[in-house]
Parts: sequence; structure tokens; C-alpha cells
Amino acid sequence: MTTPLTALTTLTLSDLQARIQHASAQRTPLCIRGGGSKDWYGQTPQGEVLDVSGYHGVVAYEPTELVITVKAGTRLQEVQTLLAAQGQYLPFEPPQFSAASTIGGVVAAGLAGPRRAQAGGVRDFVLGASLLNGAGEHLHFGGQVMKNVAGYDVSRLLAGSLGVLGVITQVSLKVLPLPAQEQTLRFAMDETTALAALNTWGGQPLPISASAWQQGTLSVRLSGAAPALVAAQAKMGAQFSHELVAEEDATLFWQSLRDQTHAFFTQAGGPTLWRLSVPSTAPALPLGGQLIEWGGAQRWVWSDLPVATLREQVAQVGGHATIYRTQGTQASHNKNDSASPSVFHPVSAPLLAIHQRLKHEFDPAGIFNPGRLYPFTNQD
Repeated sequence: MTTPLTALTTLTLSDLQARIQHASAQRTPLCIRGGGSKDWYGQTPQGEVLDVSGYHGVVAYEPTELVITVKAGTRLQEVQTLLAAQGQYLPFEPPQFSAASTIGGVVAAGLAGPRRAQAGGVRDFVLGASLLNGAGEHLHFGGQVMKNVAGYDVSRLLAGSLGVLGVITQVSLKVLPLPAQEQTLRFAMDETTALAALNTWGGQPLPISASAWQQGTLSVRLSGAAPALVAAQAKMGAQFSHELVAEEDATLFWQSLRDQTHAFFTQAGGPTLWRLSVPSTAPALPLGGQLIEWGGAQRWVWSDLPVATLREQVAQVGGHATIYRTQGTQASHNKNDSASPSVFHPVSAPLLAIHQRLKHEFDPAGIFNPGRLYPFTNQD
């Protein structure tokens, strides 16, 4: 028997390697967990818990280089506090679902906040990463390449992989200076008008860093130098009447969207919360009340429509749909139930084959988060 890593407060690489090698030899599935704040995301977690939160600490941070390197168990809050003290931040605005959220979980989940459309996603800021594979080997990718697989940019490939390829041990992230100023404008407009305005503004040199529409109200955040904000407000205000949101209220509003504490997320309006990824130019979708972000590219909806019906409607406009959460619980559909639809939008056979080959290359025994990303994909 191996000592449960959850009983340890500090971990070493050898601790993790020993646990992985034992699990691989026994073909024992492992559920990789940092802070556990995103256990509900994706297919249902399976296997013995491998708690990696004890492998933490800042490895290197040089503010002038705009790069921070940390061990994966380091808490997101700790990193954000350290960066803020130097006037810097993580531009993709990762959600913090609890104080226990870790950097490893941030990268593995690949979720980004309101600034995503303007700044980029998680993978755009991952410069390098280290990973323990199914054999317990410690591999390094990115800035200090020791080994690579089939030419893939593996460090970025890990973003959104939900731990199915291995245990992320360390990441290097690009950071940026905090915006000089920010202000939020609020407009009263219907969904169709809001989408048209967002697409028009998106093609202009305006410092828009976030947008959100719900129930007839469009909120737009501007970030940058004071003159740019003044000019943008004048240009946008000349087209539509608006109000300037108080700074404190605006901060709380965007945080509530980032961390999904906004009433839209907490007051279920149907059995299933869907996350829709569509072209920003997609028209208004007849799916009921929605929360629209990222200039129209990300749309949230609570719905009771059959899975196939909703996904077909979204596919018709060139998008895909994820079963994000179910009413009354944060548990996802049971991945071991072949009759249950995949949480993530089904992928084509060729793309699924690539997933399977990558999984086998990194984790031949299939022990890491089996089925967490796609049903039956991660088991050989």
C-alpha cells in the first residue's frame, strides 16, 4: 500500500513519481486534484484521488521579464496577490471558484474570464510546463525543452486537457501590467442590437476588454490610457445612450462573471446550463434567456431542450455546445453511462483518433483522469 498523498502537507517529485509508477503498474485509475474547485467540470471524475496541492511554491518571478514560474499546486490567489503587488496580472482572468483553486487546475481546465476575447485564452499565456507522464518520467516543454512528442507544442496542449495526459508539476506563465485605467459603460438594448453593436465595435480600434449582455442590458468594459477611454466613450456614446458604472460596482460585476457568482449562474433557469461557443457574428439564437460574453462568441443558456436538438441548432451557426452544469448540483453526467451524452461537444473521428494517440503516448496504462475529457477515449 502506498501512503495517501492527501495526508501529506508538502510533496516532492519523488512522492508523486512513486504514486504514479505504482498506479501504472497496477493500472489503477487516478483522479488528479489540486484544490478540487473544478471537480464538477467535465465528465465525472473517476479513480483514486491524487492530491497534488502539496507540490506548491513560486519557482521564479522577475517582474521586468513579465514571466512567473510556479509549481502546479500553488494557489491562484497567492499568484494573483504576488503579481498585483508589482502592478501585474494574469490577462486571461482565470475564474477562482474557491480559495483553494490552484495554478495547475487553471491550466488543466483552460477556463478564462471576461477578458478572453481581447487578451487571449489560457494557452496563449503558457510559455512552458513540466509534466509527469504515466511512467513517472518528468518531462519539460516550452522554454527548456528536454523532450517533445510528434512536434506538438505540448505546454500549450496541456491547457484544457483536464489532466488526461499527465500530472502538471510546474508552469511558466506570461503576465502583463495592469491596465492604466478602466471604466464600464452600460447600454439599454435588445439582444439583436447588442450583437450588431459588439460586432461593429469589434472591427474598430476601441479599447474594449470585456462585454456582457443579459435581459436587455449590455455592459462594456474599456481598458487603457485615459485619453483612449475618453475617446472610446465619446464614440460609443454618440451612437447609443449609456450610463457610466461606478468603479466599485463595475469591479464587482466583472468579478461575478469571472467567478460565476452572478445571479445568472446561481439562480438556475432550467435543468442544464450550457456553454455555447459560436462565431461572434452568429445571430441571436432562439434558445431562451441568455448571458452573452466575449463580443457574442460565448453564450450561456439554461435549457430543457434535448441535447441533440440544442447541439444541432448551435452547429448550424458554426458553433459547439458544452453541458456545463446541471440544476441543483455541480455534478456532470456520468461518463460511464454509454446512454448519457458527452459533456463536451462530440468531435470528428479523425480528431478523436488524435486524442487517443496522444493519450496513449503520454499515458499508456490509461490511469490519468480516465474519461474526464471524452467518454471511453482515455482507456485502452
